[in-house]
Amino acid sequence: MSDPLVVNDALTAPAALLSWSAVRASGPGGQNVNKVASKVELRFDFGAWPELADDAKARLRELARGRLDAEGRLFIVSQLTRDQLRNLDDAREKLRALILRALEVPVRRRPTRPTRASKARRLDEKRRTGEKKHVRRGGGDHE
Repeated sequence: MSDPLVVNDALTAPAALLSWSAVRASGPGGQNVNKVASKVELRFDFGAWPELADDAKARLRELARGRLDAEGRLFIVSQLTRDQLRNLDDAREKLRALILRALEVPVRRRPTRPTRASKARRLDEKRRTGEKKHVRRGGGDHE
């Protein structure tokens, strides 16, 4: 298996929920690409992680909706380097960053209304633009 993933000081994903496999990478690499399985596919079953709050799970599901496999596990791929262990570290870092983004509670937008002065500025600018176009058409004797 693999080591537990330390997300932050308070959260650590257990190793039992992480699984990875190495496959042959695509792209350039000469003869090496046909012999060495350096691409890493990391799967994380975040639904079975009891320490992760339900709202964070929902945000993680939304953030990673294109990276979920048929069982609902998070699927992360890394083929950044030609070294399997470095690709595994990269995939684990990608997972950690994604979980940290899901832990951030979004600030609710408080609806506001435009001020009277901003409405006046907008209408004044619209009037000036209209006058400018009117003069360009040759229909006005404005200065």
